[in-house]
Amino acid sequence: MEHRKKGRKLKRTASHRKALLSNLSSSLIKHKRIITTLAKAKELRTVIEPLLTKAKNAYNYSEKSPEKSVHLRREARKVVKEKDALNILFGEVAEKILDRNGGYTRILKLGTRYGDGGEKALIELVDYDVMEEAKAKEKSKSKSTKGGKKEEKVSEPEVKKSTEKKDKKSAEKKEKKPVIKETVKKEKAKEEKPEKKAPKKTVKDKKETVAKKETPKKTVRKKKDSE
Repeated sequence: MEHRKKGRKLKRTASHRKALLSNLSSSLIKHKRIITTLAKAKELRTVIEPLLTKAKNAYNYSEKSPEKSVHLRREARKVVKEKDALNILFGEVAEKILDRNGGYTRILKLGTRYGDGGEKALIELVDYDVMEEAKAKEKSKSKSTKGGKKEEKVSEPEVKKSTEKKDKKSAEKKEKKPVIKETVKKEKAKEEKPEKKAPKKTVKDKKETVAKKETPKKTVRKKKDSE
């Protein structure tokens, strides 16, 4: 029995566990909500909530005693290694959670994971409703697109006139059929027929012509008249 043993080992060494919680805390600060296992989410809560209180206190001390805010920022930098996440924590997030005195995060169970059967959970910052913000952005985009282009209404008599004109044009096209004379067809057929080219001489024909040139002509002797 493990009495008086604080925290979860998560089947990792001390250095590996420290790096894991550091990465999870920085990703939670950036994205405001993450999905992980239930044990990791519960362990992450013990790390991220003290950091959020430090960020809130540093925001309050920024004008009265800036040296205290710098000290709190250095303490938080031991856990959060990424500069972007640290700036978001001490700027945007600290300003958002000023009125809250604790309980900055929320954990929601998502059932078991397919494969190993691990319990999944969603951990998020309470003051950031990500789904509602996304819906609000979509609504603003849709309004901007609709407001940019106004639809022009067309009166009924104008529509009737346009339809009548189209019907007349279609009827005229059907009546006028193209007439082609036989002579024109014959001329086109002659033009389309390719000219017959003389067949190319093969290698055998070339050899035969060379042999004919080389063979000397036979001289015909005249028979003497036997008288």
